[in-house]
Amino acid sequence: MKMIKRVSLFLAVNLLILITLSITLNILGVRPYLSARGMDYQALMVFCLVWGMGGAFISLGLSRIMAKWMMGVKVIDPGVGEPELARLVQTVHSLARAANLPRMPEVGYYPSPEINAFATGPTKSRALVAVSTGLLEALDREQLEGVLAHEIAHIANGDMVTMTLLQGIINAFVMFLARVISFFIANRGRDDESAAPSFLLTMVLEIALSALGMVVVAAFSRFREFRADAGGAGLAGREKMISALEALKRSLPYVDLTGKQAVAALKISGRSGGVMALFATHPALDERIARLRESR
Repeated sequence: MKMIKRVSLFLAVNLLILITLSITLNILGVRPYLSARGMDYQALMVFCLVWGMGGAFISLGLSRIMAKWMMGVKVIDPGVGEPELARLVQTVHSLARAANLPRMPEVGYYPSPEINAFATGPTKSRALVAVSTGLLEALDREQLEGVLAHEIAHIANGDMVTMTLLQGIINAFVMFLARVISFFIANRGRDDESAAPSFLLTMVLEIALSALGMVVVAAFSRFREFRADAGGAGLAGREKMISALEALKRSLPYVDLTGKQAVAALKISGRSGGVMALFATHPALDERIARLRESR
């Protein structure tokens, strides 16, 4: 039943994106970028920007809803009577006030043995902080505070919006370059430039260029993790932040067990190193701990 709901949500979101962006292109009066005279690069760029940026920002707007559905997050009522959950909400709200957030984020937990947490949301006023049940069981209070401070720092830094902007720009350039390159290959040696680009070649180019774009996005994601560590240290204390990262290091085999790649970059920790280091969204925990120790 859960799988059916998640697939239905996925299809509904993609349909919403398709309809919204099609209407937007119609309102903007964007004409087809291919004609008998060749390619209209201005129309193509507008087309790519609308689809690349629009899709990214619609996904951002739905990020809290998607995270709750994908991860099975249970939002905690601020007036909950259970001591452990009440303490979790109080800690998040205390850190949010220290970070001068305009509105308290939603707080929740998701059932998983993984030891992790994440923050998401379209704005600082509409954010969600969620932790796994595995993290609640494995970390002590000070370590948990360090993890929560890191997530609040992500919200305070506006990382979700910045990542969306970067991803949207990458998407737009990938779409634009893939179509331009495919068009030139299709019309190589022709005088009239009337041949349409190959759909298959365009898709292959989009995949190849997206892989290069992922390297850029992952590099920025690693940078924002260092910045969130520093922000978390400022909110909860450097020793608590270091202790939290050391606890995550000891539990590395349990850092990501959900397999939900869509939220992997949102979590406090992830797998890194090896040949895929360029695509890692998180720096190695040893490096993060060393950076904090050097900040004395």
